[in-house]
Amino acid sequence: MGIPCCKSNSASGMAVCDDCKLKFQELKAKRSFRFIVFKINEKVQQVVVDRVGEKNESYDDFTACLPADECRYAVFDFDFVTDENCQKSKIFFISWAPDTSRVRSKMLYASSKDRFKRELDGIQVELQATDPSEMSMDIVKGRAL
Repeated sequence: MGIPCCKSNSASGMAVCDDCKLKFQELKAKRSFRFIVFKINEKVQQVVVDRVGEKNESYDDFTACLPADECRYAVFDFDFVTDENCQKSKIFFISWAPDTSRVRSKMLYASSKDRFKRELDGIQVELQATDPSEMSMDIVKGRAL
């Protein structure tokens, strides 16, 4: 029996659960969430929602929920003020692959990333990180401007 909410990615065999796309649309259009963390459920070969961050949660809350030894994908709605004092927002796609995660997991996330990212229409900035220093607030601000 197949999983009805998912569409298979023929290149890697990975499926993307519709809930991933629906939650992303809510973040993008309604700004219902600050961030969404996704994980690959390896048993059923699909990308699923791991955690949703409420609007009042911070970037620190977001980084704290990324596991130290497991890969994840994430989107973060980053609000900032430009040098011209304009309030702006950019949606970041973050590929989290810590050095301590399993090699097989890193390969699976790397091979599925582009296909998954294409499912999320509206990504403005992409970051890849293997440790927290590669996605510090300074780096995020620098990429947003």
